Amino acid sequence: MSQFMLQMKIAGNATFSPGGSTLFNRHHARAARAFHSKLPGYQPTPLRLLPAFAQALGVHQVMVKDESQRFGLNAFKMLGGAWAIACLLCEEYNLDIGEFSFESFRRQHPQPLTFTTTTDGNHGRGVAWAAQQLGQHAVIYMPKGSSAARVKHITDLGADCIVTEMNYDDTVRLTIGTAEKNGWKVVQDTAWQDYTRVPTWIMQGYATLADEAVEQIAAAGMADPTHLFLQAGVGAMAAGVLGYFSDVYGAGTLHAVVVEPDKADCLFRSAQRGEIVNVAGEMNTIMAGLACGEPNPLGWPVLKNCVQHFISCEDRVAALGMRVLGNPLGDDPRIISGESGAVSMGVLAAILHHPQAQELKDQLKLTATSRVLLLSTEGDTDPQHYREVVWEGKDGITASN
Repeated sequence: MSQFMLQMKIAGNATFSPGGSTLFNRHHARAARAFHSKLPGYQPTPLRLLPAFAQALGVHQVMVKDESQRFGLNAFKMLGGAWAIACLLCEEYNLDIGEFSFESFRRQHPQPLTFTTTTDGNHGRGVAWAAQQLGQHAVIYMPKGSSAARVKHITDLGADCIVTEMNYDDTVRLTIGTAEKNGWKVVQDTAWQDYTRVPTWIMQGYATLADEAVEQIAAAGMADPTHLFLQAGVGAMAAGVLGYFSDVYGAGTLHAVVVEPDKADCLFRSAQRGEIVNVAGEMNTIMAGLACGEPNPLGWPVLKNCVQHFISCEDRVAALGMRVLGNPLGDDPRIISGESGAVSMGVLAAILHHPQAQELKDQLKLTATSRVLLLSTEGDTDPQHYREVVWEGKDGITASN
């Protein structure tokens, strides 16, 4: 087998102190899933097994939750935005969330509302989709360098999309100020002072995918996973999902690993210092959905307490993951995964080919009995870039033998 060495910094978590969360647990996840299950077109996304890759890596099992088939939107993000908007409207109009539906609200409340958010692509697409379902309007802001394909996904849903000349975090601040002036409703997946309810709902909504995965693992008669790899931008999905898994399987039972791009590794740096650290600059990584420099303060306590390792990696790791999932070993199923969705698989593939593979596996406690769960959080949300990576070899690798 060829060997090559990709840049991956692995940091153990000195503050690891597992415990439960009152905000992110099975109770809140199942309330969100009950809502999602009533939406037209809902069905659980597939849980794929990769036995040939697992054998090559030397672990018992590798499972991939494939979010490319979520409501035809090619990513998981709408789970958070749709649930948050539903909760927001129920709170504002004194409605019963158990009886709420987008269709009934649209009929009974035709007055115009505008929802707004900052996005690297998938979250904004989810907010735009929810606004369209409600018959309302959305204004979506995107940071500098956002691709035309991601913009079109949003405008095709009837939303306005504005690409700024700023990075993600500065664009969030622009969105907040504009919304305050115009009376728009902000649906943002990170928190700040006096803005916590909506991001809490978003994070709880993400856990629908985790509840599905637990159900699918049990229905297949498989043993519980031992390892959970979670990619992170601000850490909202990672914390929402990990809080749920910690509640179901027991806090500290899963060996949780958070993976970030090295150009936006705010959680990796926060773990090293033991407190929130922000990363500034353009953060020009191919992992557009993870190009965030300021951790979500609601999610950080969960990650600080329950994650055992944080990994900061170069873009070639994500590109490798895209190629491995799209061109699988043996009879493993093919999974189309975008840059942000494939990075955790890229880490495993990079370990497989690393000259010091066993040392890295030992560090992450990956053994012959390990059962690893990955989340492919998006499909080819930027089709042109997907082809550039998978067909044309962008961010390619030169093997040493």
